[in-house]
Amino acid sequence: MTTLPPPAVKIFPESTLEKKCYNIAEMFKENIPITNDRNRLGFNLYKYLIGEGDAPEVIVRNAKLKVKGISLANLAKRIEEEIAKIEL
Repeated sequence: MTTLPPPAVKIFPESTLEKKCYNIAEMFKENIPITNDRNRLGFNLYKYLIGEGDAPEVIVRNAKLKVKGISLANLAKRIEEEIAKIEL
């Protein structure tokens, strides 16, 4: 019995909005140690930037992120600062 190889994963180019959102989430790797939490944060940031999601302070509160070494309010503030650097 054999198994098939996993499907190929398409990596977003660095210039896309999706990649920029997930990069912001990865910037907080030390403060958000769980990979799935960072992925959830990146997805929610993308939804926010396309106009379908909540603001960062709401995302941080409602996403149930396991955060260490920083308060939720400070994390939301730092995320907003990083979002301001993105050229839409």
